[in-house]
Amino acid sequence: MALSHPLPASCHVLSALAAVLDPRSAPRLVFLFVGAVLARGRRTVTTWIRAAGLSDNYRPCYVTVAAAGKKADLVAARLAREVVRPLVADSPRLVLALDDTPTPRYGPHVQGAGIHHHPTPGPTGSAFLYGHLWVVLAALVPHPLWGVAALPLLARLYVRSTDLGGIERPHRPDFRTELELAADLVRWAKIWLGRAVQPLWVVADGAYAEKPFLAAMSALGVTVVSRLRKDAALCDVPPPRRPGQRGRPRVYGENAISLARRAGQRRGWTTGTFELYGERQTKQYKTFRATWRPAGGEIRVVRVDEPHGWRADFCTDPTAGVADILGLVADQFSLEITFREVKEMVGAGQQQTRFHWANVGAFHLCLWTFTATEGWAWHRDGERLTDHREPSPWDDRARRPSHADKRRAWKREILGEEILAALRSGADEREIHATAERLLDLAA
Repeated sequence: MALSHPLPASCHVLSALAAVLDPRSAPRLVFLFVGAVLARGRRTVTTWIRAAGLSDNYRPCYVTVAAAGKKADLVAARLAREVVRPLVADSPRLVLALDDTPTPRYGPHVQGAGIHHHPTPGPTGSAFLYGHLWVVLAALVPHPLWGVAALPLLARLYVRSTDLGGIERPHRPDFRTELELAADLVRWAKIWLGRAVQPLWVVADGAYAEKPFLAAMSALGVTVVSRLRKDAALCDVPPPRRPGQRGRPRVYGENAISLARRAGQRRGWTTGTFELYGERQTKQYKTFRATWRPAGGEIRVVRVDEPHGWRADFCTDPTAGVADILGLVADQFSLEITFREVKEMVGAGQQQTRFHWANVGAFHLCLWTFTATEGWAWHRDGERLTDHREPSPWDDRARRPSHADKRRAWKREILGEEILAALRSGADEREIHATAERLLDLAA
């Protein structure tokens, strides 16, 4: 296979993930993971195969990628147990982030692809793109030195009802909205991560602050933090029941609350300092309890004054603090950074696979490779991860390690183990030559 010796200790977590698959496919998945770490240039599946040294057996590799897509829930559960749980063991709560991201594709025969809204079209880009749309669930884990990191665990492919016909009937999924897919992801997390003693919180984009998703979260006992529409139909909190009052207790108040009207009032603003986006920031805010029908009852509302206007956030736990709500809304931005790194550094969306399960498996391999890389570098010295900056005096070596730095350091360790294995006593000239040729191919 790819390596002439057993996998290094740093790659054993990859073996744990691959163990979910059939014993015939599991070894190939391990080395495809290694190939995804070592790959350079355009990171198609064939690039993974070449980097892993599986070129002589390339056809079964595509079957393995599709098998990983079919078993994505179980592989992600292993990833959560092996990588994420140890990192959040001491946290007061388990915080998950939800958002959707598109991956552009090309060609009319890519199953599941369609026309979707482009969130970042750029100055000359179109407002829409052709490709896949993924609803991604990630764990928000605070690092003591490098800030909050979003570690993706599992994703669901959203396929429009008009595009389902392009998927063969045996592999065609049922149509589900983005809200239903998001609720399904949190339901999976409740099963595999909710066994811990910490309460489960979810922070999501404002697009998920809708009744179907919030009702599902309420049934699961999950607290939701999200953005609140400026025209949200809020009501006040009903007064306490009078002694001897009969009938069912009121859930919603009788008086409507206008966020815009309250934002225009000069009284009631409070100034506070919070840890947001890795730095201390001073904010002016108003907070109050309200009732909202999509949430099914009482919520905590925080209205913040920003230079470009005001915004409103909410939490389905009315006892939540302002610092918790604003901090989680800020931490959710780390998932956007993860999307950028997964696409630019790991190459999500570049795999050129055509069939449904192969697309699902390839995208998840990119997500899991990112999370495994972050987990490998989590407890390592930052200076060791940025050793390559020494020949570049114009670079700031004190800058915190980027994902590219961590990926490069892990790659060096894997290749270093292979070099040491080739130089061991008893290695013949043919084995040393084969290792040298492989390293030259990876470098070129």
